[in-house]
This record gives sequence, C-alpha cells and structure tokens, in this order.
Amino acid sequence: MKNMTIDEFAAMVASNSPVPGGGSIAALSGALSAALAQMVANLTIGKKKYADSEAEMREVSEKAEALRHTLLEDIERDSQAYNRVMEAYRMAKDTDEEKLLRNNAIEQSARKAAEVPFQVACIAYEIMPLAEAAVARGNANAVTDGLVAAMMARTAVLSALFNVRINLGTISDADFVKEYSEKSDRLQNDVLAYEKKILELSPF
Repeated sequence: MKNMTIDEFAAMVASNSPVPGGGSIAALSGALSAALAQMVANLTIGKKKYADSEAEMREVSEKAEALRHTLLEDIERDSQAYNRVMEAYRMAKDTDEEKLLRNNAIEQSARKAAEVPFQVACIAYEIMPLAEAAVARGNANAVTDGLVAAMMARTAVLSALFNVRINLGTISDADFVKEYSEKSDRLQNDVLAYEKKILELSPF
C-alpha cells in the first residue's frame, strides 16, 4: 500500500472494503507526522543561525526517518491483522469441534488486531519529543510544520487506540483486556498532555 499513489490509496480507503481502515490511516498519520518533524530538522541543519541546535536536529532527522519508515510498513501490517480477524469469522461452525477452532481463531486474531494498533500508537508517540524539538529549537520559519507534526502524531496515537479498544470488545481474556485498556488510557492521557505542551510553544 505504501507504494500506491495518494489518489489510489484514497480510492481504496473509500471503497466498500473494510481495509485499509482507521488503523492504517492512523499509521499513515504517524508517518506524515514523522516526515514533517524531519523536514523541520532538515530545514534547520546547516543554518548558521541555528548552529547551537545542529547536532540535535541531525538526531531528530535520523530518528524521524526511522519512525517514518516503520509507520509506513504498519499501514499494511494493520490491514493484515484485521484480515485475519475476518478470516476467522468466516471459518466453519457446523460442529462443536469447528466452533471451538473458530472461537480460538477469533480470540487469537482479535488479540493481534489489538496489539498491532497499540504498537502503532506507541511508535507514533515517539514522534512527540521530535516535534517538540522542531518547534522549540528548529527553524522558526517552519514552526507551523512542527506544530502540525505534533497534532498529526496525537491523531495517530488516538486513532490507533480506537482500534485497540474496538478489538478488545471481542476478546474473552479479561486480564489481556484489562492490561490493554489501562495502557491505552495512560497513553491517551500522555499524548494529549504532550500535545498541549507543544502547542503552547506556538508563537501564534
């Protein structure tokens, strides 16, 4: 999917297929966030005015590039996780044995479909300090790009967590559900607080 044109990918999302859906869009939002943070860093590197932040911006650029590539791969990974859920629901359920196999497959695929977007949310959260550095010490002419990077990272985190929570609703393992519910709540609170902190650096 990452090799599609923007128009092709948007058309695929708009189709009557459930994938790619919100989870893939969360990963894409994160990738774009990382790209913006990297852009601000690259617009800062080499400028005499920002010599003091040169080393930091090089580090921001390298980290953002790595996160961008990971999140682009996650666009496909999230869709694959959801496809396995749909395959499980299509399994035969005529006999008791088939029902047991189907229920186990649904449980396992739903767990994976919760774990993948949670990983996406965690990766997207890693962009926040990069966006903060870009806004606080990057090229002032690109400060709005850094602010948008923070907002897109927040959107990626919250969007991915929605997908975690909807899949938790089909999982019978109470301990797993409790663990991921609590981790999701903490991450949501953290990213909202971090975004607020970054947006307060806005000169506008």
